[in-house]
Amino acid sequence: MEIEKQKTGLIPQQQRNWQNRPEWFFNRDHTDTYELWYEGRYKRAEVWQKKIMEQLVTKDKRVKTLLEFGCGTTRFTRWWKEIGIESTGGDISPLMLSQAIHLFDGDLVMADSHHMPFKDNTFDSLAFITTFEYYKDPVKVIREAARVGKYGIAMGMMNKNSPKVLRRRVQQLFGKNPFYVTATFYTPNHLIKIIDEALEGRDYTISWSCTGLPSWFPVQQWNMPYGDFFGLYVQFNDVK
Repeated sequence: MEIEKQKTGLIPQQQRNWQNRPEWFFNRDHTDTYELWYEGRYKRAEVWQKKIMEQLVTKDKRVKTLLEFGCGTTRFTRWWKEIGIESTGGDISPLMLSQAIHLFDGDLVMADSHHMPFKDNTFDSLAFITTFEYYKDPVKVIREAARVGKYGIAMGMMNKNSPKVLRRRVQQLFGKNPFYVTATFYTPNHLIKIIDEALEGRDYTISWSCTGLPSWFPVQQWNMPYGDFFGLYVQFNDVK
């Protein structure tokens, strides 16, 4: 009996879907230039995003280890070590992880954040940086994060209360900017409502802050729900 051999790459060209929809992070045309994007026009934004996340997470002195899901090429996953937190990365995209293994010297796992392959309380905290926007079932993901992360959950994401959201949607109408086609943008208040639903019965405290303001603006960070990016931290108070 002859067996027909098929030539396939890591991800076949026709298979670029996740959650039954096409995603840019399953498309090598986009993932191969991801790092360059951060080193270019996005560099200033990244600096302020890291400042916000450091302020929020390091307030919880219990956090020494962290799992970042949706780690991509490990832009933030590499950085956690700089602020004294041992990190592990997880992502659903083999195209992203194929770059991450050459850039990050820690542990990596390929998995779906809706079904994290870890025991309860494996890490001190979970983190989602500009990835939570792509989950179809955010409540399930938060519950998984609360199961695996003992002390808290850190989130950094694009803010719906930003003029850039309108610009991105207009770009999509003209076939440009494919990165946010399937993204759901949140405001801090909207996200907090989802967190409250997912964590019903838990005792926790939420803190957040916004950045991504124009360079000419007198402040670059504030506790108003406006700006291109906001960071949020859920601290669990019912564990020791």
